[in-house]
Amino acid sequence: MDFMRLLKSIEELLYELVCWLLFYPLTLWRTLRHPQAMMRYADVELGDDLPDQYSDALSPPLFLLITLLLAHGLELGLVRQAAPWASTSLLASDSNLLMFRAVAFSILPLLMAVKLLRSKGAKLTRDTLRPPFFSQCYVTAPFAFAISLGGQLLMAGHNAFTSIGAVFVAASIVWYIVAETRWFMSDLGLSSIRALLRVVVTILQALVAMVVASAIIAYASGAVPVS
Repeated sequence: MDFMRLLKSIEELLYELVCWLLFYPLTLWRTLRHPQAMMRYADVELGDDLPDQYSDALSPPLFLLITLLLAHGLELGLVRQAAPWASTSLLASDSNLLMFRAVAFSILPLLMAVKLLRSKGAKLTRDTLRPPFFSQCYVTAPFAFAISLGGQLLMAGHNAFTSIGAVFVAASIVWYIVAETRWFMSDLGLSSIRALLRVVVTILQALVAMVVASAIIAYASGAVPVS
């Protein structure tokens, strides 16, 4: 009986992994083409029973996590060997780099979700935070991938990579700001200028939080010597 349960677990795991191969690119394509629709989709799906949630897409946090893992894998395969600066950086450690990305790019959807709730005057709880956070994970994932890969290409030190990296970074920033500005306009009824300012301020706050998070990771990993 235990052996049969083990086989059933392996069967379910294999099926889940195969589903990821299909639904990850579909989710990415839908998010890139219609970010607002996917953010609404995240909200609606949370109202379904747990087994029925996100039946035709990856769940937002899983989508973000897989995207960060892919960005990390591409860096190892395409960039790391051409980046001599990495040997002396905190991010030279794969575990530190992955930890930093997970923390850093989770700060963005968290702050955006908190801003929405506070602007609506809603009470901040685990239950109220979940829908906007899940919505934000969808649009954060492509941004995280493009900004990570573009940044690594820029810092690789090769002229052939520099222009490609600059395009990735610029396009990801523009796409993310536009998507977030429309989100604030739609959900809060703000003008385009006020929504844009709120998005820019939130991104700057997230950058500050990322710097603090990287310092904490550096200290915890021993990269910063204790005096």
